[in-house]
Amino acid sequence: MIECEDGVSRTQAQVTPTGQSGIALKRISPAIGVEVSGIDLRQPMTPEQYTELRQALVAHKVLVFRDQNITPAQHVAFARRFGDLELHPVFPHHPDHPELVLLGGNSKIPGTENVYHTDVSWRETPSMASILRCVECPEVGGDTVWINMEEAYEKLPEARKQQISKLFAVHDILPSFGARMTPEEQLAARAKYPPVVHPVVRTHPESGKKILYVNETFVTHFANFTSHFDSFRSANEIHAQQQDLMNYLLRQPALLEYQMRLHWEPNTIAMWDNRSTQHYAISDYFPAVRRMHRATVIGDKPF
Repeated sequence: MIECEDGVSRTQAQVTPTGQSGIALKRISPAIGVEVSGIDLRQPMTPEQYTELRQALVAHKVLVFRDQNITPAQHVAFARRFGDLELHPVFPHHPDHPELVLLGGNSKIPGTENVYHTDVSWRETPSMASILRCVECPEVGGDTVWINMEEAYEKLPEARKQQISKLFAVHDILPSFGARMTPEEQLAARAKYPPVVHPVVRTHPESGKKILYVNETFVTHFANFTSHFDSFRSANEIHAQQQDLMNYLLRQPALLEYQMRLHWEPNTIAMWDNRSTQHYAISDYFPAVRRMHRATVIGDKPF
């Protein structure tokens, strides 16, 4: 039996009260995620509820709320309690609430989010958290997987930790979203959102924990690989070793021991710490329809 920092056994999925607010948490997997009960998101949060949810988010990284039949306005209001909200430059927005992006295809367009990623890591200040509500989903399929990237870093061999400790990676909007844009829109996006450089190992600003911070959707290459490693015989060797290391790091989220999997139902809400997780939306439901609303809280510059 493994005891966690909060004293809850990792082999049990028990409901644990968090404090005086009535909120309770039930573990989803040993590595990541809790189901939250005892709160109605249609109502404004009390200061105690806010504090407990913020602490739970940092500790468990994914919070799942079931049967929350909230309006778009209530969705935005709940998200805004955690910080300012971003406006996504590519996804379509809710007509009355531009802070909400509309995710999902239709019976003719399959989903394309089936890749491990951290949202908007191409921003200078990537998001702190996302709050995703299921509006419509198939009876089976369309699950989402989240990955604990703190644990992915912690379980790396010490030699790997030393190897990547001073590396930076380049994050770029265009490799993923460029296909949705005209050439003119691509030029505008490149001017407004140039590639940014973030540490390969970032530090969580609230917990102080180290996080493996590269993802296959937006990271293109290391920014300082050759300056950090100077014992190469040829340019081919530089390229090969850089690519080998990048591929090794990008494989880490696929390890099942770091993951949780969520089966969606209408009015299920998932809130995740975008600083310390990656996620993967499983596109196994086409031609069924899966529609979501997402609000995203602006974060901080990784360090």
